[in-house]
Amino acid sequence: MHEYWDTIIRTASAFVVLLIISRILGKQTISNMTFHDFVSSITLGGITANLAFNEKLKPSSLVLSLVVFFFISYMVSWLALKNRTWSKWISGTPTVVIEHGKILEDNMRKIRYTMDSLVQSLREKNIFNTEEVEYAVLEDHGKLSIKKKSEYEWVTRKDLKLHANTIKSFPVELIIDGKIMDDNFAQNGLTTEWLEKELSKRNKALSDVFYAVRGTQNNLYFDYYQDQINKPIDN
Repeated sequence: MHEYWDTIIRTASAFVVLLIISRILGKQTISNMTFHDFVSSITLGGITANLAFNEKLKPSSLVLSLVVFFFISYMVSWLALKNRTWSKWISGTPTVVIEHGKILEDNMRKIRYTMDSLVQSLREKNIFNTEEVEYAVLEDHGKLSIKKKSEYEWVTRKDLKLHANTIKSFPVELIIDGKIMDDNFAQNGLTTEWLEKELSKRNKALSDVFYAVRGTQNNLYFDYYQDQINKPIDN
């Protein structure tokens, strides 16, 4: 019976200590986590788990470990507020993945961010046509911030006098990372010959295309390897 009470007390103590530390560290730790917040959360979770269930370790030692780690985490956060360079190193910096409507595939490769992730993040913001985006920035907490092109900003269906059936089809991805999506072509009755003709109208070839999609209005959007941006933003 004693061991059950010991587990109950240790678990309750772990909960209370972790709650107090989380409250002191602030809401950032439980919302949009940066690299520092992510590491802190995992480490605190590991220590408190041991405090709750690992009877081989003394509770006093684990509490001391929690206090020390809390102090280190707090000081790191404090230094990040005081020093911009330290903040960038600890929390990371935003990365521009779309600039002037062009997908910056080199920036995406640096941060190992895939086209699937980009398209998914855009859909989560109700953007189904990539061509609507002027700028897209992957923030240091992992979420995507979007700046739409001016013609797509703050416009309602009523303003444009659009009907509810304006969407003709779901977007069909044709090329991702330079690779042709054969299944998408077959399922939608499309051919590479048709795509090559569309590209020839633009004086481009399949080998020039990094990403291609047929949008909701059956309009084609292409992003090429050569973005013609002399100095792409990379921060």
